[in-house]
Amino acid sequence: MPKLKVYIRNDQKDVRIPVGLRLLVRKCCAAVLSYEHFENDAEVSVSFVNNKQIRQLNRQFRNKDKPTDVLSFPLGENGQYDIDQETGALLLGDVVISMETAVKQAKTYGHSLEREVGFLTVHSMLHLLGYDHVTSALDAANMHEKEEAILTALGISRDMTFTNG
Repeated sequence: MPKLKVYIRNDQKDVRIPVGLRLLVRKCCAAVLSYEHFENDAEVSVSFVNNKQIRQLNRQFRNKDKPTDVLSFPLGENGQYDIDQETGALLLGDVVISMETAVKQAKTYGHSLEREVGFLTVHSMLHLLGYDHVTSALDAANMHEKEEAILTALGISRDMTFTNG
């Protein structure tokens, strides 16, 4: 069974991070790799930021001067990744989630913050593995299908309510 190391940082103070959210992020990352039959040890970094921080990143890396919900910074291309020389793990990249936007979108869509952050994590992990919903409608549909299948397997599909049981 491949090992996964998920580094999580909270770089914002605007939204309190609910108990269990970090574990949920780790589960989402692992679920994507399992669903995709990713057979290597891997590392990924996830950062929680505010709208000001993500807007700055969006402007710097995508030339879009506005906040967004999540940004993905893959370290690999065409299945080739940098390797952590100490552990041998593949470095997948960085996920940056705006907690302010996640709260807003959870309210807009009528689901929990956990469901929203779970979706954003799964979505971004698929980007780190090379999926891109911008390139074609078929790729977008394929990516969406995978997102919902993974979230359903985790028990946080659109039709289910997530609780910190």
